[in-house]
Amino acid sequence: MTAGTLAPRTVTIPAGARVTWWRVVHSEWIKFRSLRSSLIMLAATVVLLAGLGLAFSTVLATNPPEPGTPSAPGGPSSLDPLGASLGGVNLAQLLIGTLGVLLVAGEYSTGMIRSSLAAVPKRWPVLAAKVTVLATVSLVVLATVAVLTFLGGQRILGEDGISLGGEGVLRAVLGAAVYLAGVGVLGMALGALLRNTAGAITSLVALLLVVPGVTSLLPDSWSDAISPYLPSNAGEAVMSITSSSDQLSPGAGLAVFVGWLVVFVGAAIVALRRRDA
Repeated sequence: MTAGTLAPRTVTIPAGARVTWWRVVHSEWIKFRSLRSSLIMLAATVVLLAGLGLAFSTVLATNPPEPGTPSAPGGPSSLDPLGASLGGVNLAQLLIGTLGVLLVAGEYSTGMIRSSLAAVPKRWPVLAAKVTVLATVSLVVLATVAVLTFLGGQRILGEDGISLGGEGVLRAVLGAAVYLAGVGVLGMALGALLRNTAGAITSLVALLLVVPGVTSLLPDSWSDAISPYLPSNAGEAVMSITSSSDQLSPGAGLAVFVGWLVVFVGAAIVALRRRDA
C-alpha cells in the first residue's frame, strides 16, 4: 500500500480581501477606540490641558504681575495671558506621550503585535497607521480644547486678556496642539524602539524634561548651541508669540521638532522591519 500524494491547492485571495493602507488605518482606529485605557488617557490629557490653563488664568487675574516686571516670551512657561492659557501643556505632554508609548509597547507586552504583523507582512504600515490615527485624533481633539481653553482664559482675564486674532496668537494656540500631538507620536516611536513600557516612558521624560535641565548647566557657549534644538525647546518656540536670542523662530522650531519626529519614527520603522516581533 503506497501513500498517496496530495495535489497542491492554489489559494486565490479575493481582490476585496487584500491588505490596503486604509484597511490598516481602520484596523488601528478600531483598536484605539476599543481600548478603554486610550480613551481615559486622552480624556485625562484634555482635562489637564483645560483645567490647568483655566486655573493659571485665574491665578494671573487675581495676582497680576507688578508694573515694570519683565515679561517672558509668550509660551506655556511664562505668566502672560497666552502662557497662562497654555499652562497645562507641560504636564499634558507627559500624558499624551504615555498614551503613545502604551499604544505600541502595550501590544508587545500582550503579544498582540504578532497578530498585527502577521496580518500586514510588510510591517511598516502597522506603525505608520498607528502614528496616523494617534496624530489625527489628538490633533483634532487638542486643537479644539486649546482654542476653547484660550478663549475661556482670556474671558477670566477680562481687560488684561489678549485676542485670538492678535499677531501670532492663533498660530501659537494651534501650535500647542501640534506639539502635544507630536509628543504622542514621539512616545509611540520610543515604544516601538524599546518595546518596554517603563523604559519608553522613562526615556520620554528624560528627553523632554531632564535633558533640557542638564543642558542648562553646561557652559553658556554649549548651552546656547544645544538647547534651542532640543524637542521641548523647539516646541516651545512654536507656542510663543515673541522670541528671544536663545530661542528659535516659530518656523524653525516647528522644522526642528518635526525633524526629531522623522528621525525617531524612521528608526522605529527600521527596527520593526529588522527585528522579530
